[in-house]
Amino acid sequence: MADWSQLHPELLDFIAKKFKIYTDYVRFRAVCHNWRASVPKTPHHLPTQLPWLMLPQSQPHHTHRPFFSLSLNKFHFLHLPEASHRRRRRGSSHGWLLILDEAPEIFLLNPLTRSKVHLPPLSTFPNVVRFNFADVGREYALRTSSGNVYTRSLKKMRDSFIKKTILSSSPANGSDFIAVVILNQTGDLALCRKSDDSWTFLEDAQSYSEDVIFHRGLFYAVNKYGSIAVCDVSGSSPRVSIIEMPQQFGGDLQYLVESGEELLLVTRYLDLTYDVEPDQTSLIYRTTRFQVCRLDSKAPRWEVVSSLGDRALFLGENLSLSLSSVDFPGCKGNCIYYTDDYSEDNYDGIGGEQDLGIFNLEDGSIEPLPCSHFRIRWPPPLWVTPNPC
Repeated sequence: MADWSQLHPELLDFIAKKFKIYTDYVRFRAVCHNWRASVPKTPHHLPTQLPWLMLPQSQPHHTHRPFFSLSLNKFHFLHLPEASHRRRRRGSSHGWLLILDEAPEIFLLNPLTRSKVHLPPLSTFPNVVRFNFADVGREYALRTSSGNVYTRSLKKMRDSFIKKTILSSSPANGSDFIAVVILNQTGDLALCRKSDDSWTFLEDAQSYSEDVIFHRGLFYAVNKYGSIAVCDVSGSSPRVSIIEMPQQFGGDLQYLVESGEELLLVTRYLDLTYDVEPDQTSLIYRTTRFQVCRLDSKAPRWEVVSSLGDRALFLGENLSLSLSSVDFPGCKGNCIYYTDDYSEDNYDGIGGEQDLGIFNLEDGSIEPLPCSHFRIRWPPPLWVTPNPC
């Protein structure tokens, strides 16, 4: 009988490079010592993985975070004291989280490897004119576009200054990545490069803050009417050009998604409903439908897409993703997987239903995510792509 543990290292390496799913690769290495020693610990060849849903801690003092895997229909619990309840995540991109504390510190965290990369602190944004720890409750002084100065506490800056973060690439192994953030209250876009000591505003793209994506070597930002700002940040000074589009009306939120070679615009429609509890009645926004369009750059215009084929989209506070459902079990094609990325303040410190689910583009139906039985507390869940690199 053949001894499978003694397969030639070159053959084992050839087989390992055929895997597309990270968990399959991990299981392959776990077979025996020879198999584990014959292939690298870090599989750099893997394509973008099906995202896990990062859920909040079950208790504030817990240091483990549950992540739900659609492919395996199970939870992974990762030890992440760096993402405690006293810190806030502001987006996920290429498998990394942006983490803020009640201090100027900003860092990127890979929840799979626990690697950290520090970014310039909050006190280095162009609109922050003063920072002083001793000025309790008013530690930050900020300047508005009209020149007025106002103050913000450490907690307010942690909770509401940054809305979302997008990276040009994974910051692993010292790569020259660029980070772009959307500021929550002003709608400004700011960027920093790997070696920068401070943040820089994209001056000509202030109102294009609905969503941002890195596409074909450029950052694309969209406003609420569907027009886009194309940001070339390859030189020492960012250059911004505007592509005016026929205006989109009626939608509530816009998302940009790179799907193959195409750039998609996904519009989210919300409806106001009443949530009746025994002790109170609350007004809550719920997603009712999505519309998907593709960019026709020659016109230019957005063309409505009636079907995504085998593609599935993942939207929320994460870098918007388009993946083939054929490559990942547990993933449905022609569907949009979405999380609640617009009403976090409504859930500060309390439990309750949140606006997340699976929208079927073919018939317009909405179904709950498979982990809906898990009691979701604040903050809302977040899609995170497992990235071992």
